[in-house]
Amino acid sequence: MIKSGLFTFGALAMSKTALLNAAPAGYGIVSRHAPELEVDYWIDEDGNPTSFSLADNAGKWIFLKCFQSWCPGCHSHGLPTVKKISEALAGNPGIAFAGIQTVFEGRGVNTVDKVRKTQLQYDLKMPMGHDPGENRSRTMMAYRTGGTPWMILINPDREVVFNDFGINADAAIEFLLRETA
Repeated sequence: MIKSGLFTFGALAMSKTALLNAAPAGYGIVSRHAPELEVDYWIDEDGNPTSFSLADNAGKWIFLKCFQSWCPGCHSHGLPTVKKISEALAGNPGIAFAGIQTVFEGRGVNTVDKVRKTQLQYDLKMPMGHDPGENRSRTMMAYRTGGTPWMILINPDREVVFNDFGINADAAIEFLLRETA
């Protein structure tokens, strides 16, 4: 099924209307209020301890990138995509970016030290968190993600407008530039 518009997963594109049904059945919380993040470990772009919350970024678009350090799709698509989008929108006061290692498998590999290694590998200028949860990442459970790579876009009214595996970087940049103009 091919759709046209703003967002894509692989070669499939989706309009804003189709966005409501973007995630695979049973996943995502599009059109719902974004729950606050419950992530205890955060570092800033320099690797220093920091914090990040939706409340602290009220009134902004918030782009969350969920990853695992050992995830091939994160390295081939997810992390390069968020790098492209965040670099294109750097300095835009209407948008906040954050990456979260959402651990749901490979706990011995997807460790807290890999957050900084991943941040440096992709030169990501954003807060990065580590969310191992108890048995599964709390972010994954709250946002009903389907694994990694996963991307979440939250509007200034704190409504989830995108919650899926992939996003078309160029279309997302164009959309966010228009929405924050």
